[in-house]
Amino acid sequence: MSFSAQEKLRRFYDQFSSDDHVLVVINVDPDSIASAMAVKRLLWRKVASVDISNINIIERPDNLAMIRLLGVNLTHISKIDSAGFNRFVMVDSQPEHNDAFSGINPDVIIDHHPETGAQASFMDIRPQYGAAASILTEYLRAAKIKPSSKLATGLFFAIKTDTNNFVRQTSFEDVRAFQFLFRYANVHLTRKIEQTEMRFDFLKYFKIALENMRRRKDRVYVHLGPVVSPDLCVLIADFFMRVNSVKWSIISGSCGEKLIIVFRNDGVCRNAGDVAKKSFGAIGLAGGHKSMARAEISIADLNGIVNFEDDEKLLKWIIGKIEKKVVSQ
Repeated sequence: MSFSAQEKLRRFYDQFSSDDHVLVVINVDPDSIASAMAVKRLLWRKVASVDISNINIIERPDNLAMIRLLGVNLTHISKIDSAGFNRFVMVDSQPEHNDAFSGINPDVIIDHHPETGAQASFMDIRPQYGAAASILTEYLRAAKIKPSSKLATGLFFAIKTDTNNFVRQTSFEDVRAFQFLFRYANVHLTRKIEQTEMRFDFLKYFKIALENMRRRKDRVYVHLGPVVSPDLCVLIADFFMRVNSVKWSIISGSCGEKLIIVFRNDGVCRNAGDVAKKSFGAIGLAGGHKSMARAEISIADLNGIVNFEDDEKLLKWIIGKIEKKVVSQ
């Protein structure tokens, strides 16, 4: 059954009461930051308190700049006493997306990724949307809330980022939300956030990528080895997609106890989410959208499958899993 924006907002508000202490839990990126900001504004003066907690370590300069310039207060989940909260909200994610969400039973889930079978008292999952920020913008409009400049800038930047300036999966609703937010957003602040996406110590990974890439027709594969953040795989994957002859960019790296594999394509080829799931879903978490996807595999689960210590063999194994099954035309 399809509900109007006003009915969805009413059902959202029905989950809360004035004495609730709410924790919004996110895996930090521009879309989740902005969506959490919107939830906090929607619940202003309607609940006792709203706090935002991140499950990941924030290292990407653009995320750090966004948090600083928009004045977002975040507390890492390791420093949170969950007993102090009685309502939990998850935006731009679902519990199955990351092991760090384990132990959190959200009362509300608002997301634009494909459904994973998650359960909550209130769920608004719209895979056809390019950004969760677009969904939250609809909530703000239904509540007749004029967003502050900082909130509008965050939501505006989130839609811009998650749709890659509307060349990735996008709906008419994303465009409508973007147009609405443009009235209130500070585009100069947006540009300042965009221009801080690189750190000097990240440059060595581009050198590794250029020296070790493997090409299979219009596909580029790279294994970076140990990385300080999974976001580096994303940066390198997006970098190779700027090359005019590249239709697929598949970048892997190890971070902590996991192998991270990031997929990007031109949106014309086969579905990246399906490629990730079919290739690695049996041994780890994998999925995503048509033009962008990700797989995360525990290093312990690779024992007996591939020699993780041998970067060359590991990359060959990754290429074999993908080429043989789904990418090869």
